Amino acid sequence: MLPSFQVDPDSDLPIYRQLSDHIKESVRSGAIAAGERLPATRELAGLLGLNRTTVSAAYELLENEGLIRGHVGRGSFVAARPAGEHSRLDWARLTEEFDEIAGAALPRVGEVHISFATSRPSEELFPVEEFRLSCEEALRAPHASSILQLGSPGGFPPLRHYLADEARREGVLTGDDDLMVTSGCQQALDLAARVLVRAGDAVAVEDPVYPGLKNTFLSRRARLVGIPVGPRGMEIEALERALTRDNVRLVVVTPDFQNPTGESMPAESRTALLRAARKAQAAVIENDIYGELRYEGERAAPLKRMDGSSGVALLRSFSKIAFPGLRVGWIVAPRALVARMMEAKQWTDLHTDQLSQAALLRFAESGRLEAHRRRIVAAGRERLAAAIAACERYLPAGTRLTKPQGGMSLWVRLPEPLDAAELAPRVQREGVSYLAGRYFEVTRRDPGALRLSFAGLAPAEITEGIAILGKVFRKELERVRGQSRPEPATAMV
Repeated sequence: MLPSFQVDPDSDLPIYRQLSDHIKESVRSGAIAAGERLPATRELAGLLGLNRTTVSAAYELLENEGLIRGHVGRGSFVAARPAGEHSRLDWARLTEEFDEIAGAALPRVGEVHISFATSRPSEELFPVEEFRLSCEEALRAPHASSILQLGSPGGFPPLRHYLADEARREGVLTGDDDLMVTSGCQQALDLAARVLVRAGDAVAVEDPVYPGLKNTFLSRRARLVGIPVGPRGMEIEALERALTRDNVRLVVVTPDFQNPTGESMPAESRTALLRAARKAQAAVIENDIYGELRYEGERAAPLKRMDGSSGVALLRSFSKIAFPGLRVGWIVAPRALVARMMEAKQWTDLHTDQLSQAALLRFAESGRLEAHRRRIVAAGRERLAAAIAACERYLPAGTRLTKPQGGMSLWVRLPEPLDAAELAPRVQREGVSYLAGRYFEVTRRDPGALRLSFAGLAPAEITEGIAILGKVFRKELERVRGQSRPEPATAMV
């Protein structure tokens, strides 16, 4: 039986982690026996006075760690311990420090017919034959054997020179800057965090924000300051207050088609952000992973080009416009920062795979990358239009959604009192998946929010999937509103 549990309001741990730790300790102490059935999430939420989503998140974490097992139709049970386990090394306890700093674990999505959960391009659009030809050309080049040798932590030199030339032409690389190639934008974020952030430093991030970005800085024990995202991107007035109040050391922002909201910053907001950061002497990391995916309208200048004080580091990647599996990104930043990041990269993986970089270089130089980018943009335009049209047609009245001019995702807010996290398992049983807003939150709760990533799906799949979402959401809304409808008063005679 689960011992009594009290939320610690002064703890830095989220409530779902406090609950999961309590259950974990109860299992280890023997207070809950192996094989014992845990209360259903709705039942335990009622007993403890918690939101059901909180209990579901705690159970999900415990299941990911192998401490409990969920059985459809039967409930969740404490995993049986194999004989002799008392003598085995407790790896879960050794990794508890990671548990304390990691964000909410992303849900494990089973077999689904239509997934809006992942922000990635469609494999059907990959020009496999063209890329195979690029690989063959790269391997036929003089000195091709050197590609298979250990290389510079800064990246494959010919690709690095190509990207630097492109950056100079665009005006985002000046005499004070350098460029290094990384294993996607995610590694660039990690390396920047390693060399810029100390434990306790305040880092301003968008709220909601991509979990990989959030968890990267949490792993450095940064103090995250969530800045709300509105129709004009990161809200500048809120950022200005945070810069003054919280002694922010670093601002991390995605000005174009922010993940998860899809919102973009107009030129005047970018100017205001740079002015505020410069005044506070805070560095800026510009995550420009979606900027090439503009389907309509004019693109605003990158922060890096607008900045005149060497205060911005620019991150870009081939992942969204080419092939995410190759993991090739890059950073343009002041030379001192890039030098430190190269040192940190040597400590982690020595260098980034040169074969991928050589093939991508040939893919770009041949003109095949630009042709592929045009196909990606055309397909993205069609898929975004299909997603917006389907949301407007099928989702319940009162639903709000962003309507970006590019990118890969829409941000949807369901009418109250619907909870996107609670509805996710129900939707998955219908063969559709999405990510609820709680995976993106920093400090602001938004239970009705969810992200729909449309780029990897054909228009017909997008329409079918959102129609299924609408059916489930409308049915639940009718149910909860029907329960809250007051009984008619008894006639008085």
